[in-house]
Amino acid sequence: MAWGDNMESYDDDLLFAGSELNAGFDESDGTWEVIVKYNGDLAAVEDALGVRAEILSENYAIITLDASKMDELAYYPEIEHIEKPKNLIFSLRDSISRACIGIAHSDLSYHLTGKGVVVAIADSGIDYTHPDFRNPDGTSRILFIWDQTGSGKPPQGFSYGIEYNDSDLNKALKHYQPFSVIPEMDYIGHGTAVAGVAAGNGRASGGVNVGAAPEASLIAVRLGRHGERSFVRNTELMRAIKYCIDKAQSLGMPISLNISYGTNNGSHDGNSLFETYIDEMAQKWKTSIIAASGNEGSAGHHYASALGSFESKDVDFYTTDGLRSFYITFWQNFTDEFFLELILPNGRATGEILYSDQDRNIRLGDIAVRAFYGQPSHYNENQEIYFQVEAIKGYLPHGLWRIRIRSEQVVEGAFDIWLPVTEEVTSGTAFTLPDTSTTLTLPSSAQRVVTVGGYDYRYGSLADFSGRGFTRTGGIKPDLVAPSVNILAPKTGGGYDSYTGTSIAAPFVTGAVALMMQWGIVQGNDPFLYGQRVKAFLKSGTQKSPGIEYPSPAWGYGTLCLKNSLDHLAAYLN
Repeated sequence: MAWGDNMESYDDDLLFAGSELNAGFDESDGTWEVIVKYNGDLAAVEDALGVRAEILSENYAIITLDASKMDELAYYPEIEHIEKPKNLIFSLRDSISRACIGIAHSDLSYHLTGKGVVVAIADSGIDYTHPDFRNPDGTSRILFIWDQTGSGKPPQGFSYGIEYNDSDLNKALKHYQPFSVIPEMDYIGHGTAVAGVAAGNGRASGGVNVGAAPEASLIAVRLGRHGERSFVRNTELMRAIKYCIDKAQSLGMPISLNISYGTNNGSHDGNSLFETYIDEMAQKWKTSIIAASGNEGSAGHHYASALGSFESKDVDFYTTDGLRSFYITFWQNFTDEFFLELILPNGRATGEILYSDQDRNIRLGDIAVRAFYGQPSHYNENQEIYFQVEAIKGYLPHGLWRIRIRSEQVVEGAFDIWLPVTEEVTSGTAFTLPDTSTTLTLPSSAQRVVTVGGYDYRYGSLADFSGRGFTRTGGIKPDLVAPSVNILAPKTGGGYDSYTGTSIAAPFVTGAVALMMQWGIVQGNDPFLYGQRVKAFLKSGTQKSPGIEYPSPAWGYGTLCLKNSLDHLAAYLN
């Protein structure tokens, strides 16, 4: 079979229709949405199954199909692997000067503003009326907005949402009630803040609160689906990445693309189809992709340990009151034999889950537990054991939960367990003895993204929430850290507010990369300054503190210093 992470037979999903486990399920028409890695032409698969394949690249697609055809899909030779969507969560938590970006604006050797480069934001939207995203003549700096949650004419090649271009935006901006012309609004405010840090021009502050790339052009995608729940699936982000890069390529402009969303649902080694797709797209056109490492560093949602053969261990965690569902994802080497049992705060237990069970639904009063064993794939030899826990009515019992682990024959013995991110289960849910390593979220463990952690520039200290590396397989992440505490950024409705989190650190780097691309590609100093080359010079220019061994699981290669990176690059080219 070609199933990937969290894939299984879909015969009995009614209890879990609203859960993370079934993030790809559309209740309105009973269809499933899955990510596939494929080869050749999918037309034969579409015709035979009567399905729709949405091509993202030469190797990746999203297929929507009836649940009864899920198992059949895996046996077509064109389908190499299948992976179900996962939900993504964003989080908010004189910084330009500390990142050595301000001097790149004013230094006569550089005088960079991002002009000629696209800064793309795939997030909660953007307040297109905010002065920081407008030119001196009042026209919009935003070239395109794709509101995936809206209704109307979608972008070419996509089947939902509505697209606005700069002409549409300028027409709305001339109206005394612009939102009566274009109703797109960033109600949450996260995307507006991220866009402002990356590329705000400070017009609302009289030029005081300027973002990293104040003259870059903007493309914004409001992630989601019309009429669905507030969370975002990674398939929506995958579409947004394709959209932004295709637009930049059609414009002939290099692109720096920001991702400030993340999830704990995965192996944290960069090997999910979601992440390998992002790695592939990072090699398309003149593209750099920047991802926040997440805010899970001090959340207590990761546990790591090891067992020898024929040993056992109890792993405890607490949940807070008011939860309706959560998941547990357990990762091990496939050569090791582990068997798990989940024990609830009220003492009821699932019983030991065996390999032979593979996929098991358990009813414990008003609590439904789904447990199953994943299988290794052609690109990942590790195995996942996954629990989805959901209240049939009311709330889950809160208090002490226990995972009882028993080993038989083991070779490596190491294992990792993750609980959902804080925004899904609150800060009151945590392991009693957590491990702060490998707390970066997906997709920041992807190999070809620039992964950004956060620090408090006022004190030069790491932000305790900053997601840490390394990856589960030892990959060096994060790549660097940027300011992430009490950052003043544009807010929806006008003015500014203070934000904290690695999702605010990432756009510092996104804007810095836009400046590097302007110097290299637009100004002709280095026509290949994008992708891994940009990452290499970002890391070479980082500032390092005495007493820290680099690369560090917390600090990566150091703190962002754009001026150093540009100087190193200029010296290297000379």
